[in-house]
Amino acid sequence: MKRMMAVFALCCLVGSAVAAGPSDKPLVVGSKAFTESVILGDIAADIGRRAGAKVHERRELGGTRVLWDALRHGDIDVYAEYTGTLRREIFSGRELPGTRAGLAKALAGEGITLGPALGFSDGYALAMRTEEAHKLGIRSISDLRAHTNLTFGFSNEFMARGDGWPGLKQAYSLPQTNVRGMEHELAYRAIASGAIDVTDVYTTDPNIHAYQLTLLRDDRHFFPSYTAVFLWRSDLARRAPGVAAALQRFSGRIDVAVMRKMNAAVQLDGTDDRAVAADFMGRGGAVSAPESMWSQLALRVRQHVVLVAVSLGAAILFAIPLGIVASRRRVLGQVILAATGMLQTIPSLALLVLMIPLLGIGGPPALLALFLYSLLPIVRNTHQGLVNIDPTLADSARALGLPPMARLWRVELPLALPSILAGIKTSAVINVGTATLAALIGAGGLGQPILTGIRLNSIPLILEGAVPAVLLALLVQGLFEAVERLMVPRGLRGT
Repeated sequence: MKRMMAVFALCCLVGSAVAAGPSDKPLVVGSKAFTESVILGDIAADIGRRAGAKVHERRELGGTRVLWDALRHGDIDVYAEYTGTLRREIFSGRELPGTRAGLAKALAGEGITLGPALGFSDGYALAMRTEEAHKLGIRSISDLRAHTNLTFGFSNEFMARGDGWPGLKQAYSLPQTNVRGMEHELAYRAIASGAIDVTDVYTTDPNIHAYQLTLLRDDRHFFPSYTAVFLWRSDLARRAPGVAAALQRFSGRIDVAVMRKMNAAVQLDGTDDRAVAADFMGRGGAVSAPESMWSQLALRVRQHVVLVAVSLGAAILFAIPLGIVASRRRVLGQVILAATGMLQTIPSLALLVLMIPLLGIGGPPALLALFLYSLLPIVRNTHQGLVNIDPTLADSARALGLPPMARLWRVELPLALPSILAGIKTSAVINVGTATLAALIGAGGLGQPILTGIRLNSIPLILEGAVPAVLLALLVQGLFEAVERLMVPRGLRGT
Protein backbone atom coordinates (compact mmCIF):
# COMPACT_ATOMS: atom_id res chain seq x y z
CA MET A 1 0.00 0.00 0.00
CA LYS A 2 2.86 2.37 0.82
CA ARG A 3 4.35 1.75 -2.61
CA MET A 4 1.00 2.48 -4.24
CA MET A 5 0.65 5.75 -2.29
CA ALA A 6 4.14 6.75 -3.37
CA VAL A 7 3.29 5.99 -7.00
CA PHE A 8 0.11 8.05 -6.81
CA ALA A 9 1.95 10.96 -5.15
CA LEU A 10 4.52 10.86 -7.95
CA CYS A 11 1.74 10.80 -10.55
CA CYS A 12 0.16 13.87 -8.94
CA LEU A 13 3.43 15.75 -8.94
CA VAL A 14 4.16 14.90 -12.58
CA GLY A 15 0.62 15.68 -13.70
CA SER A 16 0.53 18.95 -11.81
CA ALA A 17 3.84 20.08 -13.28
CA VAL A 18 2.80 19.27 -16.83
CA ALA A 19 -0.77 20.57 -16.57
CA ALA A 20 -0.11 23.75 -14.65
CA GLY A 21 3.24 24.69 -16.10
CA PRO A 22 6.07 26.55 -14.35
CA SER A 23 5.47 27.66 -10.77
CA ASP A 24 8.31 30.16 -10.19
CA LYS A 25 6.07 33.21 -9.80
CA PRO A 26 6.30 35.95 -7.18
CA LEU A 27 2.69 37.10 -7.72
CA VAL A 28 -0.31 34.87 -8.44
CA VAL A 29 -3.55 36.74 -9.19
CA GLY A 30 -6.89 34.96 -8.96
CA SER A 31 -10.37 35.83 -10.17
CA LYS A 32 -13.87 34.42 -9.80
CA ALA A 33 -15.88 33.02 -12.68
CA PHE A 34 -17.68 36.23 -13.65
CA THR A 35 -16.61 39.05 -15.93
CA GLU A 36 -16.10 41.85 -13.41
CA SER A 37 -13.84 39.72 -11.25
CA VAL A 38 -11.82 38.67 -14.29
CA ILE A 39 -11.35 42.31 -15.34
CA LEU A 40 -10.30 43.32 -11.83
CA GLY A 41 -7.91 40.39 -11.79
CA ASP A 42 -6.38 41.64 -15.04
CA ILE A 43 -5.99 45.09 -13.47
CA ALA A 44 -4.31 43.62 -10.38
CA ALA A 45 -1.98 41.66 -12.64
CA ASP A 46 -1.09 44.85 -14.52
CA ILE A 47 -0.38 46.62 -11.22
CA GLY A 48 1.96 43.78 -10.30
CA ARG A 49 3.81 43.91 -13.61
CA ARG A 50 4.23 47.67 -13.37
CA ALA A 51 5.77 47.13 -9.94
CA GLY A 52 8.33 44.80 -11.49
CA ALA A 53 6.85 41.43 -10.55
CA LYS A 54 6.50 38.37 -12.71
CA VAL A 55 2.76 37.64 -12.70
CA HIS A 56 0.74 34.49 -13.23
CA GLU A 57 -3.06 34.69 -13.47
CA ARG A 58 -5.41 31.97 -12.24
CA ARG A 59 -8.59 33.05 -13.97
CA GLU A 60 -12.23 32.01 -13.47
CA LEU A 61 -11.55 29.84 -10.43
CA GLY A 62 -15.17 29.45 -9.36
CA GLY A 63 -16.95 31.01 -6.41
CA THR A 64 -16.05 32.97 -3.30
CA ARG A 65 -15.03 30.05 -1.12
CA VAL A 66 -12.67 28.68 -3.75
CA LEU A 67 -10.85 32.01 -4.02
CA TRP A 68 -10.86 32.64 -0.28
CA ASP A 69 -9.42 29.21 0.53
CA ALA A 70 -6.84 29.59 -2.23
CA LEU A 71 -5.75 32.95 -0.79
CA ARG A 72 -5.52 31.64 2.77
CA HIS A 73 -3.54 28.60 1.72
CA GLY A 74 -1.12 30.58 -0.45
CA ASP A 75 -2.22 29.23 -3.85
CA ILE A 76 -2.92 32.81 -4.94
CA ASP A 77 -1.58 36.10 -3.62
CA VAL A 78 -4.29 38.62 -4.51
CA TYR A 79 -7.86 38.81 -5.80
CA ALA A 80 -10.76 41.29 -5.88
CA GLU A 81 -13.50 40.90 -3.27
CA TYR A 82 -16.45 42.87 -1.85
CA THR A 83 -16.87 44.01 1.73
CA GLY A 84 -20.46 42.78 1.95
CA THR A 85 -19.34 39.31 0.85
CA LEU A 86 -16.63 39.32 3.49
CA ARG A 87 -19.06 40.26 6.25
CA ARG A 88 -22.03 38.09 5.27
CA GLU A 89 -20.26 35.09 3.69
CA ILE A 90 -16.65 34.75 4.84
CA PHE A 91 -17.22 35.92 8.43
CA SER A 92 -20.91 35.05 8.61
CA GLY A 93 -20.58 33.35 11.99
CA ARG A 94 -18.68 36.19 13.65
CA GLU A 95 -19.87 39.46 15.09
CA LEU A 96 -17.69 42.12 13.45
CA PRO A 97 -17.68 45.85 14.13
CA GLY A 98 -19.40 47.77 11.33
CA THR A 99 -16.23 49.72 10.63
CA ARG A 100 -13.52 49.17 8.03
CA ALA A 101 -10.99 48.84 10.88
CA GLY A 102 -12.98 45.95 12.36
CA LEU A 103 -13.04 44.13 9.04
CA ALA A 104 -9.33 44.80 8.47
CA LYS A 105 -8.53 43.36 11.89
CA ALA A 106 -10.51 40.19 11.20
CA LEU A 107 -8.70 39.73 7.88
CA ALA A 108 -5.31 40.38 9.47
CA GLY A 109 -6.04 37.48 11.83
CA GLU A 110 -6.22 35.27 8.73
CA GLY A 111 -2.96 36.64 7.33
CA ILE A 112 -4.80 38.77 4.75
CA THR A 113 -4.49 42.52 4.06
CA LEU A 114 -7.58 44.59 3.24
CA GLY A 115 -6.82 46.96 0.37
CA PRO A 116 -8.35 50.41 -0.08
CA ALA A 117 -11.76 50.86 -1.70
CA LEU A 118 -11.45 50.68 -5.49
CA GLY A 119 -14.10 53.39 -5.90
CA PHE A 120 -17.35 51.54 -6.60
CA SER A 121 -19.83 49.24 -4.94
CA ASP A 122 -21.30 46.24 -6.75
CA GLY A 123 -24.10 44.78 -4.71
CA TYR A 124 -26.70 42.09 -5.09
CA ALA A 125 -30.23 42.97 -6.21
CA LEU A 126 -33.28 41.09 -7.44
CA ALA A 127 -34.49 41.81 -10.95
CA MET A 128 -37.53 41.12 -13.12
CA ARG A 129 -38.44 41.84 -16.72
CA THR A 130 -39.59 45.46 -16.71
CA GLU A 131 -42.80 44.69 -18.58
CA GLU A 132 -43.82 41.95 -16.16
CA ALA A 133 -42.89 43.97 -13.06
CA HIS A 134 -45.10 46.86 -14.24
CA LYS A 135 -47.93 44.51 -15.16
CA LEU A 136 -47.93 42.90 -11.69
CA GLY A 137 -47.24 46.15 -9.83
CA ILE A 138 -44.05 44.81 -8.26
CA ARG A 139 -41.60 47.53 -7.25
CA SER A 140 -39.91 46.15 -4.14
CA ILE A 141 -38.83 42.78 -2.80
CA SER A 142 -41.66 42.91 -0.25
CA ASP A 143 -44.18 43.00 -3.13
CA LEU A 144 -43.08 39.49 -4.12
CA ARG A 145 -44.89 38.03 -1.11
CA ALA A 146 -48.23 38.51 -2.85
CA HIS A 147 -47.15 36.52 -5.94
CA THR A 148 -46.48 32.94 -4.84
CA ASN A 149 -46.70 31.54 -8.38
CA LEU A 150 -43.55 33.32 -9.60
CA THR A 151 -40.54 31.19 -10.49
CA PHE A 152 -37.21 32.25 -9.00
CA GLY A 153 -33.90 31.37 -10.67
CA PHE A 154 -30.75 32.32 -8.76
CA SER A 155 -27.06 31.78 -9.30
CA ASN A 156 -25.79 28.65 -7.57
CA GLU A 157 -23.63 30.65 -5.19
CA PHE A 158 -26.52 32.97 -4.25
CA MET A 159 -28.60 29.91 -3.39
CA ALA A 160 -26.27 29.01 -0.51
CA ARG A 161 -24.69 32.29 0.64
CA GLY A 162 -25.45 33.92 3.98
CA ASP A 163 -26.33 37.11 2.10
CA GLY A 164 -28.21 35.15 -0.55
CA TRP A 165 -31.50 33.31 -0.84
CA PRO A 166 -31.65 31.65 2.62
CA GLY A 167 -31.22 34.97 4.47
CA LEU A 168 -33.34 36.91 1.98
CA LYS A 169 -36.21 34.44 2.26
CA GLN A 170 -36.18 34.74 6.04
CA ALA A 171 -35.80 38.52 6.13
CA TYR A 172 -38.76 39.09 3.78
CA SER A 173 -40.82 35.99 4.71
CA LEU A 174 -40.98 35.06 1.03
CA PRO A 175 -43.31 32.08 0.42
CA GLN A 176 -42.02 30.99 -3.00
CA THR A 177 -40.98 27.33 -3.31
CA ASN A 178 -40.29 27.13 -7.04
CA VAL A 179 -36.68 28.28 -6.71
CA ARG A 180 -33.95 27.00 -9.03
CA GLY A 181 -30.18 27.24 -8.93
CA MET A 182 -28.29 27.84 -12.17
CA GLU A 183 -25.16 29.38 -13.66
CA HIS A 184 -25.36 33.15 -13.26
CA GLU A 185 -24.93 33.97 -16.95
CA LEU A 186 -27.57 31.42 -17.96
CA ALA A 187 -30.12 33.09 -15.69
CA TYR A 188 -30.29 36.09 -18.02
CA ARG A 189 -31.31 33.90 -20.94
CA ALA A 190 -33.79 32.09 -18.71
CA ILE A 191 -35.48 35.29 -17.56
CA ALA A 192 -35.54 36.68 -21.10
CA SER A 193 -37.29 33.53 -22.36
CA GLY A 194 -39.80 33.53 -19.51
CA ALA A 195 -38.47 30.31 -17.97
CA ILE A 196 -37.97 32.21 -14.70
CA ASP A 197 -39.51 35.43 -13.38
CA VAL A 198 -37.00 36.70 -10.82
CA THR A 199 -33.22 36.42 -10.63
CA ASP A 200 -30.27 37.87 -8.72
CA VAL A 201 -28.04 40.41 -10.47
CA TYR A 202 -24.97 42.47 -9.75
CA THR A 203 -25.75 46.18 -9.81
CA THR A 204 -22.86 46.98 -12.19
CA ASP A 205 -23.95 44.33 -14.67
CA PRO A 206 -24.66 45.74 -18.18
CA ASN A 207 -27.05 42.86 -18.84
CA ILE A 208 -29.60 44.64 -16.64
CA HIS A 209 -30.14 47.17 -19.41
CA ALA A 210 -29.44 44.77 -22.27
CA TYR A 211 -32.23 42.44 -21.10
CA GLN A 212 -34.54 45.32 -20.07
CA LEU A 213 -34.72 44.33 -16.40
CA THR A 214 -36.00 46.32 -13.44
CA LEU A 215 -34.23 46.19 -10.08
CA LEU A 216 -36.55 45.61 -7.13
CA ARG A 217 -36.09 48.00 -4.20
CA ASP A 218 -34.51 46.40 -1.15
CA ASP A 219 -37.04 48.04 1.17
CA ARG A 220 -35.88 46.14 4.26
CA HIS A 221 -32.21 46.91 3.55
CA PHE A 222 -31.20 43.26 3.61
CA PHE A 223 -28.20 43.54 1.29
CA PRO A 224 -25.12 45.19 2.85
CA SER A 225 -22.71 47.55 1.10
CA TYR A 226 -20.50 45.67 -1.36
CA THR A 227 -17.50 47.97 -1.72
CA ALA A 228 -14.94 46.50 -4.11
CA VAL A 229 -11.43 45.98 -2.69
CA PHE A 230 -8.31 43.99 -3.40
CA LEU A 231 -7.30 41.38 -0.83
CA TRP A 232 -3.73 40.13 -0.68
CA ARG A 233 -1.62 37.95 1.56
CA SER A 234 0.07 39.89 4.34
CA ASP A 235 3.46 38.32 3.59
CA LEU A 236 3.39 40.04 0.18
CA ALA A 237 4.76 43.16 1.88
CA ARG A 238 7.89 41.15 2.68
CA ARG A 239 8.15 39.11 -0.53
CA ALA A 240 7.26 41.87 -2.99
CA PRO A 241 7.06 45.22 -1.17
CA GLY A 242 6.75 47.17 -4.42
CA VAL A 243 3.64 45.20 -5.41
CA ALA A 244 2.04 45.58 -1.96
CA ALA A 245 2.71 49.34 -2.01
CA ALA A 246 1.28 49.69 -5.54
CA LEU A 247 -1.90 47.82 -4.54
CA GLN A 248 -2.20 50.02 -1.45
CA ARG A 249 -2.01 53.16 -3.60
CA PHE A 250 -4.73 51.92 -5.97
CA SER A 251 -7.58 53.73 -4.25
CA GLY A 252 -10.77 55.24 -5.68
CA ARG A 253 -9.69 54.71 -9.28
CA ILE A 254 -12.82 52.92 -10.58
CA ASP A 255 -16.29 54.42 -10.21
CA VAL A 256 -19.58 52.66 -10.95
CA ALA A 257 -19.94 54.12 -14.44
CA VAL A 258 -16.42 53.06 -15.43
CA MET A 259 -16.87 49.54 -14.08
CA ARG A 260 -20.21 49.14 -15.84
CA LYS A 261 -18.63 50.38 -19.08
CA MET A 262 -15.78 47.86 -18.79
CA ASN A 263 -18.24 45.04 -18.09
CA ALA A 264 -20.29 46.05 -21.12
CA ALA A 265 -17.23 46.12 -23.37
CA VAL A 266 -16.51 42.47 -22.52
CA GLN A 267 -20.01 41.02 -22.18
CA LEU A 268 -21.90 42.97 -24.83
CA ASP A 269 -19.24 44.09 -27.31
CA GLY A 270 -17.06 40.97 -27.15
CA THR A 271 -13.82 42.84 -26.37
CA ASP A 272 -11.11 40.75 -24.75
CA ASP A 273 -11.06 41.43 -20.99
CA ARG A 274 -7.28 41.85 -20.97
CA ALA A 275 -7.58 44.56 -23.61
CA VAL A 276 -10.29 46.30 -21.58
CA ALA A 277 -8.10 46.23 -18.47
CA ALA A 278 -5.09 47.45 -20.47
CA ASP A 279 -7.09 50.34 -21.90
CA PHE A 280 -8.22 51.35 -18.42
CA MET A 281 -4.64 51.23 -17.13
CA GLY A 282 -3.56 53.54 -19.96
CA ARG A 283 -1.72 51.06 -22.12
CA GLY A 284 -4.24 51.10 -24.95
CA GLY A 285 -2.97 48.84 -27.70
CA ALA A 286 0.06 47.79 -25.69
CA VAL A 287 -1.69 44.66 -24.48
CA SER A 288 0.00 41.56 -25.86
CA ALA A 289 -1.81 39.86 -28.71
CA PRO A 290 -3.80 36.81 -27.62
CA GLU A 291 -2.55 33.40 -28.62
CA SER A 292 -4.09 31.84 -31.69
CA MET A 293 -7.07 29.57 -31.22
CA TRP A 294 -5.03 26.56 -32.37
CA SER A 295 -2.18 27.15 -29.93
CA GLN A 296 -4.67 27.58 -27.08
CA LEU A 297 -6.51 24.45 -28.19
CA ALA A 298 -3.26 22.47 -28.27
CA LEU A 299 -2.47 23.61 -24.73
CA ARG A 300 -5.95 22.76 -23.44
CA VAL A 301 -5.90 19.33 -25.07
CA ARG A 302 -2.47 18.61 -23.59
CA GLN A 303 -3.63 19.64 -20.12
CA HIS A 304 -6.78 17.55 -20.49
CA VAL A 305 -4.92 14.46 -21.68
CA VAL A 306 -2.44 14.73 -18.79
CA LEU A 307 -5.27 15.00 -16.25
CA VAL A 308 -7.01 11.93 -17.68
CA ALA A 309 -3.87 9.83 -18.31
CA VAL A 310 -2.22 10.42 -14.93
CA SER A 311 -5.39 9.91 -12.87
CA LEU A 312 -6.38 6.84 -14.89
CA GLY A 313 -2.89 5.34 -14.67
CA ALA A 314 -2.87 5.75 -10.89
CA ALA A 315 -6.38 4.29 -10.67
CA ILE A 316 -5.35 1.20 -12.65
CA LEU A 317 -2.44 0.60 -10.24
CA PHE A 318 -4.79 0.79 -7.27
CA ALA A 319 -8.06 -0.60 -8.61
CA ILE A 320 -6.90 -3.89 -10.13
CA PRO A 321 -5.27 -5.07 -6.87
CA LEU A 322 -8.39 -3.94 -4.98
CA GLY A 323 -10.56 -5.93 -7.39
CA ILE A 324 -8.37 -8.99 -6.89
CA VAL A 325 -8.65 -8.69 -3.10
CA ALA A 326 -12.42 -8.20 -3.41
CA SER A 327 -12.72 -11.42 -5.41
CA ARG A 328 -10.68 -13.38 -2.84
CA ARG A 329 -12.22 -12.05 0.40
CA ARG A 330 -16.00 -11.95 0.28
CA VAL A 331 -16.67 -9.71 3.30
CA LEU A 332 -13.75 -7.38 2.59
CA GLY A 333 -14.81 -7.37 -1.06
CA GLN A 334 -18.23 -6.03 -0.17
CA VAL A 335 -16.59 -3.24 1.85
CA ILE A 336 -14.28 -2.34 -1.05
CA LEU A 337 -17.12 -2.30 -3.58
CA ALA A 338 -19.35 -0.26 -1.25
CA ALA A 339 -16.59 2.27 -0.55
CA THR A 340 -15.71 2.81 -4.21
CA GLY A 341 -19.40 2.96 -5.08
CA MET A 342 -19.96 5.63 -2.44
CA LEU A 343 -17.14 7.73 -3.93
CA GLN A 344 -18.93 7.58 -7.28
CA THR A 345 -22.08 9.09 -5.78
CA ILE A 346 -20.35 12.28 -4.58
CA PRO A 347 -21.11 15.12 -7.05
CA SER A 348 -17.97 15.80 -9.07
CA LEU A 349 -17.94 19.55 -8.45
CA ALA A 350 -18.35 18.99 -4.70
CA LEU A 351 -15.49 16.50 -4.67
CA LEU A 352 -13.22 18.92 -6.53
CA VAL A 353 -13.94 21.70 -4.02
CA LEU A 354 -13.46 19.32 -1.07
CA MET A 355 -9.94 18.60 -2.31
CA ILE A 356 -8.89 22.28 -2.14
CA PRO A 357 -8.22 22.46 1.65
CA LEU A 358 -6.05 19.34 1.33
CA LEU A 359 -4.14 20.04 -1.88
CA GLY A 360 -4.81 23.66 -2.86
CA ILE A 361 -5.93 24.54 -6.39
CA GLY A 362 -4.67 23.41 -9.77
CA GLY A 363 -3.52 19.97 -10.83
CA PRO A 364 -3.22 17.95 -7.57
CA PRO A 365 -6.85 18.24 -6.34
CA ALA A 366 -8.16 17.62 -9.85
CA LEU A 367 -5.96 14.55 -10.23
CA LEU A 368 -7.03 13.13 -6.88
CA ALA A 369 -10.74 13.70 -7.60
CA LEU A 370 -10.46 12.10 -11.06
CA PHE A 371 -8.48 9.21 -9.57
CA LEU A 372 -11.24 8.52 -7.03
CA TYR A 373 -13.90 8.62 -9.75
CA SER A 374 -11.92 6.14 -11.85
CA LEU A 375 -11.81 3.43 -9.19
CA LEU A 376 -15.32 1.94 -9.21
CA PRO A 377 -15.60 0.70 -12.84
CA ILE A 378 -12.13 -0.91 -12.71
CA VAL A 379 -12.59 -2.46 -9.25
CA ARG A 380 -16.05 -3.75 -10.09
CA ASN A 381 -15.11 -5.19 -13.48
CA THR A 382 -11.94 -6.80 -12.11
CA HIS A 383 -13.98 -8.38 -9.32
CA GLN A 384 -16.70 -9.57 -11.70
CA GLY A 385 -14.21 -10.88 -14.24
CA LEU A 386 -12.48 -13.02 -11.62
CA VAL A 387 -15.55 -14.37 -9.78
CA ASN A 388 -17.28 -15.29 -13.06
CA ILE A 389 -14.46 -17.49 -14.35
CA ASP A 390 -15.70 -20.99 -15.22
CA PRO A 391 -15.01 -23.12 -12.10
CA THR A 392 -13.84 -26.05 -14.25
CA LEU A 393 -11.02 -23.92 -15.65
CA ALA A 394 -9.93 -22.91 -12.14
CA ASP A 395 -10.08 -26.57 -11.05
CA SER A 396 -7.96 -27.58 -14.01
CA ALA A 397 -5.29 -25.04 -13.01
CA ARG A 398 -5.25 -26.46 -9.50
CA ALA A 399 -5.02 -30.02 -10.83
CA LEU A 400 -1.93 -29.03 -12.78
CA GLY A 401 -0.31 -28.08 -9.48
CA LEU A 402 -0.01 -24.34 -10.15
CA PRO A 403 0.49 -22.28 -6.98
CA PRO A 404 -2.06 -19.49 -6.25
CA MET A 405 0.04 -16.62 -7.67
CA ALA A 406 0.83 -18.56 -10.83
CA ARG A 407 -2.88 -19.39 -11.27
CA LEU A 408 -3.71 -15.71 -10.88
CA TRP A 409 -1.18 -14.44 -13.42
CA ARG A 410 -1.30 -17.27 -15.97
CA VAL A 411 -4.95 -18.30 -15.89
CA GLU A 412 -7.35 -16.06 -13.96
CA LEU A 413 -6.22 -12.55 -14.99
CA PRO A 414 -5.96 -13.48 -18.70
CA LEU A 415 -9.49 -14.91 -18.54
CA ALA A 416 -10.76 -11.81 -16.74
CA LEU A 417 -8.90 -9.42 -19.07
CA PRO A 418 -11.91 -8.53 -21.29
CA SER A 419 -13.91 -7.46 -18.23
CA ILE A 420 -10.94 -5.53 -16.76
CA LEU A 421 -10.31 -3.67 -20.03
CA ALA A 422 -14.01 -2.81 -20.27
CA GLY A 423 -13.83 -1.26 -16.80
CA ILE A 424 -10.72 0.74 -17.70
CA LYS A 425 -12.38 1.95 -20.89
CA THR A 426 -15.47 3.07 -18.96
CA SER A 427 -13.32 4.94 -16.44
CA ALA A 428 -11.34 6.64 -19.20
CA VAL A 429 -14.45 7.91 -21.01
CA ILE A 430 -16.01 9.13 -17.75
CA ASN A 431 -12.77 10.89 -16.86
CA VAL A 432 -12.65 12.78 -20.15
CA GLY A 433 -16.03 14.34 -19.40
CA THR A 434 -15.48 14.92 -15.69
CA ALA A 435 -12.08 16.55 -16.29
CA THR A 436 -13.82 19.53 -17.93
CA LEU A 437 -14.89 20.62 -14.42
CA ALA A 438 -11.24 20.78 -13.33
CA ALA A 439 -11.02 24.25 -14.90
CA LEU A 440 -13.16 25.54 -12.00
CA ILE A 441 -10.22 25.00 -9.63
CA GLY A 442 -7.48 26.21 -11.96
CA ALA A 443 -6.36 22.90 -13.48
CA GLY A 444 -6.97 24.01 -17.08
CA GLY A 445 -8.07 21.59 -19.75
CA LEU A 446 -10.96 21.73 -22.20
CA GLY A 447 -13.33 23.00 -19.52
CA GLN A 448 -11.68 26.44 -19.62
CA PRO A 449 -13.19 27.62 -22.94
CA ILE A 450 -16.53 26.11 -21.88
CA LEU A 451 -16.56 28.17 -18.68
CA THR A 452 -15.49 31.30 -20.52
CA GLY A 453 -18.12 30.68 -23.20
CA ILE A 454 -20.86 30.39 -20.56
CA ARG A 455 -19.64 33.60 -18.90
CA LEU A 456 -19.62 35.52 -22.19
CA ASN A 457 -22.67 33.80 -23.68
CA SER A 458 -20.48 32.66 -26.59
CA ILE A 459 -21.55 29.46 -28.35
CA PRO A 460 -18.28 29.28 -30.39
CA LEU A 461 -16.23 29.34 -27.18
CA ILE A 462 -18.39 26.63 -25.61
CA LEU A 463 -17.98 24.48 -28.70
CA GLU A 464 -14.23 25.14 -28.65
CA GLY A 465 -14.08 23.07 -25.48
CA ALA A 466 -17.07 20.74 -25.91
CA VAL A 467 -16.30 19.41 -29.40
CA PRO A 468 -12.66 18.42 -28.67
CA ALA A 469 -13.83 16.79 -25.41
CA VAL A 470 -16.35 14.66 -27.32
CA LEU A 471 -13.76 13.76 -29.95
CA LEU A 472 -11.24 12.89 -27.23
CA ALA A 473 -13.79 10.61 -25.54
CA LEU A 474 -14.45 8.83 -28.85
CA LEU A 475 -10.71 8.52 -29.47
CA VAL A 476 -10.16 7.02 -26.01
CA GLN A 477 -12.97 4.53 -26.55
CA GLY A 478 -11.57 3.52 -29.93
CA LEU A 479 -8.06 3.21 -28.49
CA PHE A 480 -9.16 0.81 -25.77
CA GLU A 481 -11.19 -1.23 -28.23
CA ALA A 482 -8.03 -1.59 -30.34
CA VAL A 483 -6.04 -2.60 -27.24
CA GLU A 484 -8.67 -5.20 -26.44
CA ARG A 485 -8.37 -6.70 -29.92
CA LEU A 486 -4.60 -6.88 -29.57
CA MET A 487 -4.47 -8.29 -26.04
CA VAL A 488 -7.54 -10.51 -25.81
CA PRO A 489 -7.70 -13.73 -27.86
CA ARG A 490 -10.61 -13.92 -30.27
CA GLY A 491 -12.25 -16.73 -28.30
CA LEU A 492 -12.49 -14.57 -25.16
CA ARG A 493 -13.96 -11.54 -26.91
CA GLY A 494 -17.64 -10.82 -27.03
CA THR A 495 -17.41 -10.31 -30.82
